[in-house]
Amino acid sequence: MAMRLSRMKKQTGFTLIEFAVAMGVTAIALAATMLAFRNATLVNQSVTLNEDMSDNIRAGLNLMQQDLIQTGTGIPTGGISVPTGAPSGACTSGFTNIKRPMLTGTTFFPHCNVAMPAIEPGSGIGVNGNDVITLMYQDNSLNVSKYQINQPAGTGAPGSGGGCAGSISLTGSFAIFDPLCVVSPSPSGATVNPGDVLMFSNTYGNALVVVTSVSWPTVFFAAGDGFALNQTGLPCGTLRQLQNGGQQVNPPAPAAPLTPCSVLATGTSYPPTTVERITMVSYYLDNTTVPNHTQLIRRVNFNTGQTVGDTLQTLHFNYNYNDGIATNQPSVPTGYNESQIRSVNISLGSQSDTVSTRTGQYMQSQIQTQVSLRSMAYFNNYH
Repeated sequence: MAMRLSRMKKQTGFTLIEFAVAMGVTAIALAATMLAFRNATLVNQSVTLNEDMSDNIRAGLNLMQQDLIQTGTGIPTGGISVPTGAPSGACTSGFTNIKRPMLTGTTFFPHCNVAMPAIEPGSGIGVNGNDVITLMYQDNSLNVSKYQINQPAGTGAPGSGGGCAGSISLTGSFAIFDPLCVVSPSPSGATVNPGDVLMFSNTYGNALVVVTSVSWPTVFFAAGDGFALNQTGLPCGTLRQLQNGGQQVNPPAPAAPLTPCSVLATGTSYPPTTVERITMVSYYLDNTTVPNHTQLIRRVNFNTGQTVGDTLQTLHFNYNYNDGIATNQPSVPTGYNESQIRSVNISLGSQSDTVSTRTGQYMQSQIQTQVSLRSMAYFNNYH
């Protein structure tokens, strides 16, 4: 019996104190594990939010860089003439401001500009004081410029009699292309569409029009387009300026010196004239289309804008000019013009889509870069 009692005493379990200590150690280990897991989750959320912001910024920035690199391609030095009244009073003689593509659609290009530059700053005219930029370059997807629209016969073109039998109306309201010289759709599938911007050029200068309707091979330029470019009644910067017989060459004395767009009357015909399709791209922020989301919009001509970045917060541009002195200007400084811009400094700021659980605040990110432009004007560094 004594041996049995002794053996039972040796089989006793943990004491209450030992059990409590074990439970405490386990609880601490579990708490540390949960805290580490929570921290890992918060860090993962922060990384995800940062990556989303970075992707939003870079997607739009990449497109912006591609457009800026092409800026000025095929655009005449100094820009393209726009409709104005007589040179003696361009802003008061029948002048109509050219509308600028934006979120509200009520903003205009700089007042009294007689030419549309290849790049136009827009400091502080966007939503919440953000900037807008508009740029232009030649669109080669539809080869309308391979031959002159009215290329004379016997010149080796594939149209009628070895020329191009196209024509431009003297009223400036439509043009007819020779389907043998301009194929629509082109091999790339491109066609002339309403909303396209076309540049007509000949020995008298150049003019912009907007396609309002198409019945191929006839393309119409009716008044009331989004830009207000189809102002056929004005003498300068319109198709009227490009006509034979419409130029005032020898005015009676005494007369002030004439500019190239001085026009006496409607002409009788057009000299050989080329046509280019122009891509005009505007970038701006939109904070109204999607509530609580500010989007980066890329808008071609006056067509519907496309979202190329989400949850953006700021969009700013500064410009470096060709003498290396007027640097980091938000707009065109006195004594300079848009054609002298040599590089564009872009600053994009983004805000996270949701509040960070880790900080209780929205996360923010910003990226800056500089894009060099092709030379759009001659500048004499030795002057």
